[in-house]
Amino acid sequence: MTNKLYGTSLSLLTDLYQITMAYGYWKSNTAEKKAVFNLYFRKNPFNGGFTIACGLANVIGYIENFGFSKKDLRYLRSMTGNDGKPLFEEGFLTYLADLKLTCDIEAVPEGTVVFPNEPLVRVHGPILQCQLLETPLLNLINFESLIATKAARLRLVVENDTLLEFGLRRAQGVDGGMTASRAAYIGGCDATSNVLAGKLYDVPVRGTHAHSWVMSFDDEQQAFDTYARVLPNNVTLLVDTYDSLQGVRHAIKTGRMLEQQGHKLAAIRLDSGDLAYLSIEARKLLDEAGFQNTAIVASNDLDETIIASLKQQGSKITIWGVGTKLVTAFDQPALGGVYKLAALQHEPSGPWEYKMKLSEQAIKISTPGIQQVRRFRDENGFLADMIYDSEKNSLNTETTDKPTVMIDPLDFTKRRRFDPKQPYEDLLVPVFRAGKRVYELPNIHDVRARVKTQLADLQPGVKRFVNPHLYPVGLEKALHELKTELILKLREEGEP
Repeated sequence: MTNKLYGTSLSLLTDLYQITMAYGYWKSNTAEKKAVFNLYFRKNPFNGGFTIACGLANVIGYIENFGFSKKDLRYLRSMTGNDGKPLFEEGFLTYLADLKLTCDIEAVPEGTVVFPNEPLVRVHGPILQCQLLETPLLNLINFESLIATKAARLRLVVENDTLLEFGLRRAQGVDGGMTASRAAYIGGCDATSNVLAGKLYDVPVRGTHAHSWVMSFDDEQQAFDTYARVLPNNVTLLVDTYDSLQGVRHAIKTGRMLEQQGHKLAAIRLDSGDLAYLSIEARKLLDEAGFQNTAIVASNDLDETIIASLKQQGSKITIWGVGTKLVTAFDQPALGGVYKLAALQHEPSGPWEYKMKLSEQAIKISTPGIQQVRRFRDENGFLADMIYDSEKNSLNTETTDKPTVMIDPLDFTKRRRFDPKQPYEDLLVPVFRAGKRVYELPNIHDVRARVKTQLADLQPGVKRFVNPHLYPVGLEKALHELKTELILKLREEGEP
């Protein structure tokens, strides 16, 4: 969980405007007004066709440990406005000191394939509390989902090869490294080089040695032999410190020494040069010497595009170590998730007033309502996802024989109809009820397995890297009509 790393209160892990808005709600006596916020993203990362939901475990850890400590409140008390006077009244700080979260939270389980505009998290509760959760939830969901998606893309291209995450030294700080190691394993990596991640998250740990090990000895052969004597049951030798193919020959000599001791040369590693050519030549040398079971590891700024190219060139690499371009999401460093108010309840048990944000850009117009996502499927896998309002819908399949109509939000002429008996699942599941966790958190290995099964249920066209097929996501007919009505009303009136 999040607090395992920091060991301190994280309630100030937010933007100042969340606290100033919370102060505004408290000051105006609207803090307890019920609200619904939806967390979603607008575009799949990496120009891809899918995204992997990730980060829920850390969200749960954050919420279960939520609370303003005395040190937090002391800091808030020290903050001043433009006039030099305290920014917050003492009564508000007392309110924060006693604040306990009572929100209902639904979320998509980690490891689920998700798509733009679908709520990944839905928060329902007092508006002040919902507001305070905005920034931390976005922080925790955005980055992990981004890295898990990158790892899933790498897993697709390496197929059944071994995929290792080697990015800690290039990660964006301590938290970036830890978070990336967890998310990369969930997305499809087999292991990480990050030992602390192995300890905290139960991620398998793998590693070799660096060039400095070789350079610290008089010659490469001596370095390899010494390493093999020290760690005979974990020998992968980095062969490109001086001359890669000569390094392979030295590794073979070390491998023969290991065999005499009852051990094996597990692998050699290439970290520079023409990886396709060098791996092919290295494979020849290894096979001719009787080391057919010694694997070839490659690293050196790899990503899914480079790996695909190396495979097309006939490389003999079967273990891929990916670092910088995985843990930094090198080609797209942010997912762009957003958190939007979708409904307000002015009186307890009163009607919901649906809210939406307008924009000159159609992609930035939010969808109102207390949203849920229904995923239809058949024997071949996923068919389409339909966003509907859980308060205002006619989706009771037990009492109707009418088909469900889904409308493309970007083209209302595109409609799909689903038989009431069409198999489906609703993606958002209860996680917290009145601030108490009701969700059984799966272990990280089960989450990783979920990614694999989810990807298997996606059509191949959605998973391709170049011009992926657009997976169908739409609005249930009643929600589409409500959104259209609200847009027209807001356009005409200029405000609610």
